[in-house]
Amino acid sequence: MLKELQFSLSIVLLLACGFLYQITLRSYCLFSCLPSSKFQQGLDALLSQGHSIVFLETSERLEPPPLVSCAVESAAKTYPEQPVVFFMKGLNHSTQPPSNSSHPGLSLLSAMDNVFLSPLDLNRLFEDTPLFSWYTHINSKAEKHWLHVSSDASRLAIIWKYGGIYMDTDVISIRPIPEENFLAAQSSQVSSNGVFGFLPHHPFLWECMENFVEHYNSHIWGNQGPILITRMLRLWCKLRDFQELSDHRCQNMSFLHPHRFYPISFSHWKRYYEVWDTEPTFNNSYALHLWNHMNQGKKTVIKGSNTLVENLYRKYCPTTYRHLVQGPKG
Repeated sequence: MLKELQFSLSIVLLLACGFLYQITLRSYCLFSCLPSSKFQQGLDALLSQGHSIVFLETSERLEPPPLVSCAVESAAKTYPEQPVVFFMKGLNHSTQPPSNSSHPGLSLLSAMDNVFLSPLDLNRLFEDTPLFSWYTHINSKAEKHWLHVSSDASRLAIIWKYGGIYMDTDVISIRPIPEENFLAAQSSQVSSNGVFGFLPHHPFLWECMENFVEHYNSHIWGNQGPILITRMLRLWCKLRDFQELSDHRCQNMSFLHPHRFYPISFSHWKRYYEVWDTEPTFNNSYALHLWNHMNQGKKTVIKGSNTLVENLYRKYCPTTYRHLVQGPKG
């Protein structure tokens, strides 16, 4: 009788340990521990639905800082039924997954059901686009702004091939964008390339890629990015100043009012890191661009500071805030 009781207790203990082990895996392991179906699904099949949210990391960095994590998490929360694909140059198909202890941000993102981490293969990406001949002949080591130029090119090719919405990794999503083909105005007659969306094989993006190669000059900052997009938009549309909060319509695409993504302009980027007497509601915005290029790591999110950016993290990327900002003690 005693042996049977000991055996039964042993079985219960083993089951309990197994249950706790599964919980631990779900909470802390990296993408190698996720359901295998998530990775058996081919990238083309994943993106072919045409409504993915796309982020890019063209450096070799594997651990996303809190702002990048917040951008991806906020998109995953805002678009729960859509795949959020984070292309990372540092990943490759033969690389062993990094450990959670050294890459907590990457582990955090990979545990989200609709977030997919993918290697960024530029050679494959640019195939069958006007960018392929340019890429195969360029000496990337001699390029002054290669990380930015390669990112400018990649976002055009990805959205042209597959469709969806591209976002910079310093853009916090707050509500769904109701447009299919759109560009984001940074100011009255200037377009950003930090957020845009199109259906697959849209001719505007094809012409942008052709113009990218024809007028390539990486020494001019933004020449392959917002300057290119604005130049092409002016060929397609007759631009005029925005009236109140109305968006512009042109042919089969929209040019969205600056308040949709840039309610705080680049010259006032520090306002995100200040305490407001009355915080803005951003009722007319779909997402917020935090101007990380202007910041350059000068200011960060500090727990308990009650700054605008801390409160944005709490609301739109709470998991990032809890694990990467607040920390275990919080």
